[in-house]
Amino acid sequence: MTDKTKDIKMLNKRSFWERNRASGGMLLNLTVKKYAVSIFRAILLFGMCFMILQPILNKISLSFMAERDLYDTTIVVIPKHFSTNNWKIASYIIDYKLSLFNTIWVSLLVSVIEVAMCTFVGYGFSRFNFPLKRFWFFCVILLIVIPPQTISTSLYLHFRYFKFFGLTLNLKGTMLPYIMMCFTCMGLKNGLYIFMIRQYFLGFPYELEEACYVDGCGPFSTFVRIMIPGAKPIITSCFLFSFVWQWTDSFYSNLFLGKIQVLGRAVGSLTDKLAVYLSRSQGSGNVSVPPALSGAINGTAVLLVVIPLIILYLFCQRMFVESLTSTGMKE
Repeated sequence: MTDKTKDIKMLNKRSFWERNRASGGMLLNLTVKKYAVSIFRAILLFGMCFMILQPILNKISLSFMAERDLYDTTIVVIPKHFSTNNWKIASYIIDYKLSLFNTIWVSLLVSVIEVAMCTFVGYGFSRFNFPLKRFWFFCVILLIVIPPQTISTSLYLHFRYFKFFGLTLNLKGTMLPYIMMCFTCMGLKNGLYIFMIRQYFLGFPYELEEACYVDGCGPFSTFVRIMIPGAKPIITSCFLFSFVWQWTDSFYSNLFLGKIQVLGRAVGSLTDKLAVYLSRSQGSGNVSVPPALSGAINGTAVLLVVIPLIILYLFCQRMFVESLTSTGMKE
């Protein structure tokens, strides 16, 4: 054992205050700063988590309260009369099984098409030069900046009176507007996906593609065999973002889907349907919905919408975190 190792062991055996005196008070200052930063970080994280979780916990509490508990001022969080009636009413009003099935297949279809087309376009922006490239990328930025509500009237008129070889077709109420917009990268948040994928591909070394070209691969073969497998992290992130945004979307759903019932539209019209439900159950014509009951049913319906997304996150958490980490390292 060397003398340096013996000195280190002897120093570790000494008390904190002895080591602090030996360091001229520096050890105490560093220790205080270390614990102060840790306490501040813990308080900050606790506050942020509370701000995020408190509304959800409040909705969970309201969802299990009987109607008389909603007007009891002595009840804050824990209900006195536990009831699942709010869940039954909310699921019946929004026709949960049908709405859930429609939302799943619409979100999957839209997300797959959007990610496929945005990956193709993002790779083109990152690797190829073509006429008016900067102008078209400026248009991509406009897709991110300009809210879709500003072009809602134009979209409605375009698909309501769609021109096809001299014929005027009404595409409203079908999936065709959705599919056409996804294939042309004009869907929900497509500009953001193109930008993210482009930035990711810019981090790829050009030598990798040159080696593929030397081996006889063309641009498309290189894209499919080399670039897409290497871009799985960003593709995964964009797919999850697209799926979640489409799951909770009500703007495009109300604009195009018509009779196709999805969760976003069902929750948006819940208050009116609740009034109809109460009038039928009570056998009277006009029924005013109590605000407390309306808030409880709306909160329960929101939980019904969010629960599948929470389950999806629990299963995809590891893959999603790894994709974001790899994306940050690549970029």
